[in-house]
Amino acid sequence: MSRVALPDFPWDSLAGAKAKAQAHPGGIVDLSIGTPVDPVPESIRAALASVSEIPGYPTTHGIPELRTAAIEALSRRHGIEGVPEAAVLPTIGSKELVASLPRQLGFGPGDLVVIPEVAYPTYEVGVLLAGASLLRADSTFALGPQKPAMLWLNSPSNPTGRVLGVDHLRKVVEWARERDVVVVSDECYLALGWESEPVSILHPSVHGGSIDGLLAVHSLSKSANLASYRAGFVTGDPKLVAGLLEIRKHSGLIMPRPVQEAMVAALKDDEALVVQRERYARRRLVLRKALLDSGFEISHSEAGLYLWSTRGESALDTVDWLAERGILAAPGTFYGPTGDRHVRIALTATDERIDAAVERLASA
Repeated sequence: MSRVALPDFPWDSLAGAKAKAQAHPGGIVDLSIGTPVDPVPESIRAALASVSEIPGYPTTHGIPELRTAAIEALSRRHGIEGVPEAAVLPTIGSKELVASLPRQLGFGPGDLVVIPEVAYPTYEVGVLLAGASLLRADSTFALGPQKPAMLWLNSPSNPTGRVLGVDHLRKVVEWARERDVVVVSDECYLALGWESEPVSILHPSVHGGSIDGLLAVHSLSKSANLASYRAGFVTGDPKLVAGLLEIRKHSGLIMPRPVQEAMVAALKDDEALVVQRERYARRRLVLRKALLDSGFEISHSEAGLYLWSTRGESALDTVDWLAERGILAAPGTFYGPTGDRHVRIALTATDERIDAAVERLASA
């Protein structure tokens, strides 16, 4: 059996820059990965512990309370209507789903999967693991006569923070339906709009009354600080979700029962979401100003947890420039060839570390 050739894990290549940043007298300010640093809300921790004594296997489809809480949160927070409860499927975080989704949907050799030009690296990994063909494109026009099996959208984007408008999303959906293409929208940052309001592909203004052929991927890692819990879900077309459920039953891809309970609490707690948004908004405000004042340009970045930034030079040169000041960022080359002059700078650091980065940029 042939072995799948995967690209090197991107963050491993940052070892040199990380060592340089760590040598700074004030210590490293790590803005490269984007892992949450704020505490998990007490209500979620209490929910996690409340079912810790249950010994039996959890259900792959998730407890009914979890599916209901997801449907209600999608409606309350994002105006999504018309998704049946059975069409919610918990996932062990979103990354494992992204990496396996093309294969779980039945795509493989001979199938074409489209991902954004600048994209989360795991989209590419998922295509490679399925043995399918990959195309990077930000518009259906760029596809010409090619008919993909599956098309990824990501709004708000990781890494660029770009938000796709309703008209753009609607046109993609219409184009895909004419060609029987599955559209999957990564919406893990949907609750973190700053300069514009992100819209889900499952919003009625986009799908026009039918969610057939559409899937949306959601995560609580950033909005509720649950990265360590591995808490996400996929929802949309009931037939597609049912097919994924059967595969995941056979594969043992089951979210632990305590995490399911924690997700229920997180999906019900809008106040905790507001508090976390305010933390990120403050960090974004001061860090964005410091970057602009020190000569950076910031592209897109109207939503999400990253500032897509450039100094008009190669991404690796900018990573090195920042590392000399004790700041670690991710080069745009991690996300595709056209990211070669940008770096992704995360907002996920404590207030103290963000302030340290601001001070260092001010004295640059």
